Amino acid sequence: MDTITLTHSHLLHLLQIASSALPVGAYSYSEGLETLVENGTITTQESLQHWLAAELRYGAIRLETAMILRVYQAVNQGDLEKLRYWNLWLSAARETQELRNSSWQMGRSLLQLLVKLQPQISDLAHAVGHPCNYAIAFALAATHWQIDPQAALLAYLHSWATNLITAGIKIIPLGQTAGQEILLNLQPLIGAATMEIMDLEDDDLSCCSWGLSLASMQHETQYTRLFRS
Repeated sequence: MDTITLTHSHLLHLLQIASSALPVGAYSYSEGLETLVENGTITTQESLQHWLAAELRYGAIRLETAMILRVYQAVNQGDLEKLRYWNLWLSAARETQELRNSSWQMGRSLLQLLVKLQPQISDLAHAVGHPCNYAIAFALAATHWQIDPQAALLAYLHSWATNLITAGIKIIPLGQTAGQEILLNLQPLIGAATMEIMDLEDDDLSCCSWGLSLASMQHETQYTRLFRS
């Protein structure tokens, strides 16, 4: 992986938008994990790590993260039509209504927060259109603060993994140490996925996430839920 150099300001901005304390509601979604725990697919630390590793290698999270680079390019070129296009593309690529709605809700929350914190971003926020996907809003923040794109991708994937590990800790359940072990073990794969996503051409934007799709669809009708449908 290439060496990344960030100023203190860039690093702090990146830590802020990737923080689990960011008030966007990420903690309320499990992306199908709740279904997988109930049906016995995920019951241990090892099976949770295996699922997340497979998603990093083949899943829809790669498409979300790839959008960050395309937002960088659109904003830097002043191509607002392309910015809107990629937001619509990502909405269309969501496998289920549940996953699409969660992306829209988190995107709306982050965009509202960004406009309050940085009113200069209002024109870009308006250009994206409504609803805005979370990955697009994340990318707008990273672009506005001129954060290195590779660092932004790493942070987005790390934040995604952290949120789902936290969900797994609650519903399997697991101990906090087990969660940190999973996150540590996933670090090399997060780095490798970042480099692969950096090299993806538009025609290569695809994923294999039928397991996630089925789990998400079943979650909508699950009898008891801790997480939002």
